[in-house]
Amino acid sequence: MVVNIPALDNTRFSSWKNTIGRVAFMNCDPLFLQLSTDWNVLSAPPSWLTGHLLRRDCIIAPIPAADYAKNSHQLVLLPDLGICSKGEVGSVLVFGSTPIEEMTSISLPSDSSSSVALLKYILKQKGLEPELTVMGPDIDTMLSVSDGALIIGDRALDASKKYPDKVILDLGLEWQNISGCPMVFGVFAARRDTPLGSIKKAYESLLEQLTEFENNQHRRDLIVELSASSSGLSTSRLDQYFSEVFNRLDEDHINGLNRFLKDACGIQQGAEFLRL
Repeated sequence: MVVNIPALDNTRFSSWKNTIGRVAFMNCDPLFLQLSTDWNVLSAPPSWLTGHLLRRDCIIAPIPAADYAKNSHQLVLLPDLGICSKGEVGSVLVFGSTPIEEMTSISLPSDSSSSVALLKYILKQKGLEPELTVMGPDIDTMLSVSDGALIIGDRALDASKKYPDKVILDLGLEWQNISGCPMVFGVFAARRDTPLGSIKKAYESLLEQLTEFENNQHRRDLIVELSASSSGLSTSRLDQYFSEVFNRLDEDHINGLNRFLKDACGIQQGAEFLRL
């Protein structure tokens, strides 16, 4: 569904209209590492960004798709942009020492919403009911108290490098196997009462960065190198990672998003996108 927001006087938005939220993981690096310094960037864990957006700390932000489902009456989505996968995502993983079917307990990270909702959906589809405990996203602590641990983002990339034999399940791939659809973990959203002109300015800046990353090999190589230098992961792993996680939201992803919102989040209406 496409919606329109009327142009409004944005005087009272001057304190935050130049701030864009970003997930504090490398999955947003293609959009932000070369973004103009005219923008302030508010970096935070995925689920924290939802609160920042609702409190008007930023003009737009990528938030968990599951959080959009809970707040769709206040939020609207931006087209073309997302945090998505088409099969393996590489950074939303269940770790453990036994198959998930044999796990009696799983620790869930406190900084995630979509991955938690997705794991609960997957467990339900498999007829599994392990004990679920929410805690800080530290894999060693989580596995000391549970059979399994759900880890997302850069921590999942680091943990899969450190404990490759403990990777039990990639949730992006499992969702595709169950639904036949790609997975949208994060959506770019704005408050419904935000002036359209301010949203459009931020949106166009990010879309320009994405287009450059997709079409300019030099830019892609630069982002990979910058991400590698700050993460300790190899350029080859990150080049692969940026082919596992996507920031371009296409029609197949929108179909997958609507399926996730309905089946895993319990809302019947489809995602609503701004006409920009």
